[in-house]
Amino acid sequence: MIRETISDKQAISMMTMFIIGSSIVLGVGSEAKQDIWLAIIIGILFASIIIFVYVKIHSLFPEKNLFEILNTIFGKYLGKFISLLYIWYSFHLGALVFHNFFQFIKVVSFPETPEYVPLVFMGIVCIWVVKEGMEVLGRMSFFFTILLTIIIILVISLNSSVMNINNIRPMLYNGIKPVLNSAFGIFSFPFAETVIFLGAFSFDKNKNNPFKIYYISLLFGGTIILLVSLRNILVLGCSFLESLYFPAYTAVELIEIGEFIQRIEVAVSVVFLYAGFIKISSCLFCTLKGIENLFNLDSYKVIAAPVGLLMMTFSCSLYESIMEMQEWAFMVYKYYAFPFQVIIPLIILIAAKIKLKKQNSS
Repeated sequence: MIRETISDKQAISMMTMFIIGSSIVLGVGSEAKQDIWLAIIIGILFASIIIFVYVKIHSLFPEKNLFEILNTIFGKYLGKFISLLYIWYSFHLGALVFHNFFQFIKVVSFPETPEYVPLVFMGIVCIWVVKEGMEVLGRMSFFFTILLTIIIILVISLNSSVMNINNIRPMLYNGIKPVLNSAFGIFSFPFAETVIFLGAFSFDKNKNNPFKIYYISLLFGGTIILLVSLRNILVLGCSFLESLYFPAYTAVELIEIGEFIQRIEVAVSVVFLYAGFIKISSCLFCTLKGIENLFNLDSYKVIAAPVGLLMMTFSCSLYESIMEMQEWAFMVYKYYAFPFQVIIPLIILIAAKIKLKKQNSS
């Protein structure tokens, strides 16, 4: 079994890109309307609590990933059963993100292109980088994080001339309930999806700081999502925003720099794809690490291509329409993901504490 570690800087970049991922393309928290900024802040606060659980699990079992931890705590059979659940979750999440992005490409760029063309291209790149290893993915994430941050700051600045502060007024006009519902959705997608990194990462206790990695990523990724979402509502307004599948792209379409520099959204959409690429690769990596542990393989790399191709194929059958995709992402997913993101990690932490206490007392 291959043991791979990356630096804190690379891990933070990778997790930040994962958090931004498809959320920057699909948008988040539209139910909160003009209070979307408040819903995002509450979502970050909710996430900071469960992320403490993830950090604690890493700290109790340094240099082990989730699948190894499950075997240690629950034994061979129950441990492998729970491992299967997380293999499914990471595989399914990767397929969902695949579908999000090839729908994005199809709708905004190549409406006449068969959907499998962008899907296959992105899939091949993801398989290649995962086979190259965690360190390569970490280095690419660091570069893409810098590029994406610069692009987002630039685009928000260029949108400033068409922003309307009245679009976020009045505050809490519809009450607190829609804000809390949106905050729960934002907590689940994308922040608590970082549970994937319990399976993807095995930290070096002498080189890595899980607390710093998770919380800096949460704050950095959360801030970017907050800024982009606030820009979307200030530029587009509530009514128009709710009718859009990809609001960030539409907001960028409004930018024109003189008569010569137009259609800047094409370049920006390419940068969005980088975030999706990192998220899909992270999900694939977690899936492969789980299968590697489940079947005691020498290396996950030998199964990277078939599992990656299976993930691509599965993504094609997930939804019949883009409306169905939106409904799943914003209405259903938060309930589906809750056991993986909250309930099972809490059980793991409690069981780990009990097991370690028994070992120490004996």
